[in-house]
Amino acid sequence: MVSHSELRKLFCSADAVCFDVDSTVIREEGIDELAKVCGVEAAVSEMTRRAMGGAVPFKAALTERLALIQPSREQVQRLIAEHPPHLTPGIRELVSRLQERNVQVFLISGGFRSIVEHVASKLNIPSTNIFANRLKFYFNGEYAGFDEMQPTAESGGKGKVIKLLKEKFQFQKIVMIGDGVTDMEACPPADVFIGFGGNVIRQQVKDNAEWYITDFVELLGELEE
Repeated sequence: MVSHSELRKLFCSADAVCFDVDSTVIREEGIDELAKVCGVEAAVSEMTRRAMGGAVPFKAALTERLALIQPSREQVQRLIAEHPPHLTPGIRELVSRLQERNVQVFLISGGFRSIVEHVASKLNIPSTNIFANRLKFYFNGEYAGFDEMQPTAESGGKGKVIKLLKEKFQFQKIVMIGDGVTDMEACPPADVFIGFGGNVIRQQVKDNAEWYITDFVELLGELEE
């Protein structure tokens, strides 16, 4: 077990901080919001709850939910235009402060790139720093599946992305912040995992994370000291 003061030091000296997106950077679960637009909200949110609790392999849960939703390109665009995701309070300031300190900020999401890009643009995070799943559409805009080759499409995918970032950029210390089991499982190779319960509390994460927060103000405070 690493002491809390050591965890704090690691966070304040990190080269890169990686954030989960759904229920962490934004208040919603993007896939549930998409299900609402497509009229299958109840069935999909129950599947999401099971997937986030680690009860179902990620790729299986994603495939199953998307098969139910069958989102068209037009429905995805409508979601972003009419129900844009809400940033979690404090995230804008935290990302901005990290960037001022020349810390690289990445978004690693099991959600969809089109939604995550919208979020990244609000936070001045370059699209090259996004790792997320890509929806595929037929030429007429109908749902055609998702890109199964993306590392984020399967269990353990976030850890694979972090390993890739270490190899590519020679980062010494990477912090992963997120609300779910898939985020916690990314440490290692991440050097520190910070569990986030500001939007939803996943009991397994709360019980097992060495550092657990419910407000990004706590991390801002660490950087100001």
